[in-house]
Amino acid sequence: MNIVVLVKQVPDTAAERTLSGTDHILDRENADLVLDEINERAAEEALTLKEAVGAEVTVVSMGPDSALDALRKVLAMGADRGIHIRDDRLAGADVVTTAKVLAAAVRTVADADLVLAGNATTDGQSSAVPAIVADLLGLPQLTHARELTVEPGRVRAERATEHGEATLDAPLPALVSVTEKINEPRYPSFKGIMAAKKKPVKTVGLDDLFPDAAPGFLVTRTRVVDAVARPARAAGVRITDDGSAGRLLAGYLIAQKLV
Repeated sequence: MNIVVLVKQVPDTAAERTLSGTDHILDRENADLVLDEINERAAEEALTLKEAVGAEVTVVSMGPDSALDALRKVLAMGADRGIHIRDDRLAGADVVTTAKVLAAAVRTVADADLVLAGNATTDGQSSAVPAIVADLLGLPQLTHARELTVEPGRVRAERATEHGEATLDAPLPALVSVTEKINEPRYPSFKGIMAAKKKPVKTVGLDDLFPDAAPGFLVTRTRVVDAVARPARAAGVRITDDGSAGRLLAGYLIAQKLV
């Protein structure tokens, strides 16, 4: 069984994040970057299956040189090999382009039975890339899974909804996106970290994935024309109840157009 895991390096949500002054996209060069936590859970699910059925796990990431750190972490967790999509032309790529490039990278993995991904990254939060990748690959998609079961030729996922629980079932090959409830990812061991340094990582670019593409590959269909910093948080209004608190509160809500 061959499993492909899609992962992404993102700015640490606990650190300060800023926008680039030129194109107003997230400034990754000066950010503290980490492997997205939801991708760790997708990787953990792949590794659990590897231990159960003897699967081979390939991890795929798109990004600059620093994205190698995300790949190496999953390799240290136990994945077998990596594919690093590295091309300066992909900076600021939109959801559709990202999905097209990831799908092209998945196609390079022979006989992929299962593609795993997080349901949404913490930087973009579009929650659309896994579904688009599945559509481009012509695979059934089982999204927002909190529990996963793989049987010969089939995959089943449990999903929690606002109305209860749902069971999704599909033949393999298929794509599954997972939620934060799927598992608790393992920590890479020292042995795993050392072994990851020797595991193969193939670096590819747009010319490798799309050799017949016309010049001027369309990376994004939108652009941010302006952005302003979030205003500093101002002190709130405190009302001391001397018998007039209700009237003052109503006046404040009316002034803020909240009622």
